[in-house]
Amino acid sequence: MNTLFDKIWDAHVVQHVEDGPDQLYIDRLYCHEVTSPQAFEGLRRRGIRPFRPERITCMPDHNIPTLCQSEPIADPVGRRQVETLAANTAEFGLTHYGLCDPRSGIVHVVGPERGLTQPGMTIVCGDSHTSTHGAVGAVAFGIGTSEVEQVMASQCILQSKPKTMRITVDGRLGRGVTAKDLALFLMSRLTTAGATGHFIEYAGEAVRGLTMEGRLTLCNLSIEMGARGGMVAPDEVTFAYLKGRLEAPQDKAWDEAVERWKGLSSDADAVFDREVRFSAADIAPMVTYGTNPGMGIAIDGTIPEPVTESDAKALRYMQFRGGERMLGKPIDYVFLGACTNGRIEDFRAFASVVKGRRKADGVTAWLVPGSWQVLQQVEQEGIGQVLRDAGFEVRQPGCSACLAMNDDKVPAGKLCVSTSNRNFEGRQGAGARTVLASPLTAAAAAVRGCIADARELLF
Repeated sequence: MNTLFDKIWDAHVVQHVEDGPDQLYIDRLYCHEVTSPQAFEGLRRRGIRPFRPERITCMPDHNIPTLCQSEPIADPVGRRQVETLAANTAEFGLTHYGLCDPRSGIVHVVGPERGLTQPGMTIVCGDSHTSTHGAVGAVAFGIGTSEVEQVMASQCILQSKPKTMRITVDGRLGRGVTAKDLALFLMSRLTTAGATGHFIEYAGEAVRGLTMEGRLTLCNLSIEMGARGGMVAPDEVTFAYLKGRLEAPQDKAWDEAVERWKGLSSDADAVFDREVRFSAADIAPMVTYGTNPGMGIAIDGTIPEPVTESDAKALRYMQFRGGERMLGKPIDYVFLGACTNGRIEDFRAFASVVKGRRKADGVTAWLVPGSWQVLQQVEQEGIGQVLRDAGFEVRQPGCSACLAMNDDKVPAGKLCVSTSNRNFEGRQGAGARTVLASPLTAAAAAVRGCIADARELLF
């Protein structure tokens, strides 16, 4: 009667504190430059070193520029954080993928693509979107800086066990409807607090029909429903994706690993603390209209009239009104990238819409791969040339315009169609207005110069 989450969690409990948290063993810790400096300083102050350094992988992603990465970072704060990470990893003997290292990129993109992220693992990082890694059938969640220090010091963390929730989506997604649309739909129905305190398992035909890249996108956005994390039980899609990855098991070890991973699923009679069910037939391409990811509608729908003062405030910030249609609204910027949609499949989707067309006049587009490996694939597959022929530029890997911590900031008042994960006030720059959407919808907006339905442009 155990859920997949229960099986993985319970197998990693070192000690249960009565009326308190579990001491949970962690298989993999990822670190970036923003939340790790204090953790390293804590180790230094205590005179200790990481307990299992081979389980820790570090790389910068938030503060780095997406142009001219071989040159010194102009922003002094970003430069100091990136240099501090490099110095700390050298001092403590940790694996570090630095700027321009072909193994580097956004940590939540690099982990799965290198095979460091594997089924049955417990995975943490000082970043809320660590939930991404649950797509392979792992228990993955974000932690705070003091907890990063805990894991470095002991490879364990004190953590209260979340409740369990299963979201089942029946049927197949329609033409032009992506994993991003599925996630935005779920948030619009469940709200940004609808899964608070729970760990989600995604199930159903629509979820099983997703590629691994799609599952990574879906699990990435679990945190935006208030969940502690999200996961998909591993299957043949998972195994095909991981096979041959550089850090994945090889040869006989691979066969043994797959046999273990095949046992990672919820029991048929497993009991979840909460169950919800949706039909894929009800899901259309989605866009947000407000200032949290749960304020979403079908692309051909109309903006709801505000019910609360919070709703009204969001519409005022976005310069929208209830009853208006999103279709046809002029846009200024388009951003393709982030740990949500910076993978090769996302670039393929974007290119499929813009091929043979031209970027609309007046639109600024930032197309940012999630890793150097993705950038290499973009060029090898000819996608880069398709994009350049359409008037676009492919930039260097990094978090980019997902958040205003680097040079890629959307100016105040400008409207950006973004494939990232958050549309909060100021998230992409002070006063910037953000519409969250899929890569297909972003591409349609880029060539039309306004919010557009990509289904009308698909060949």
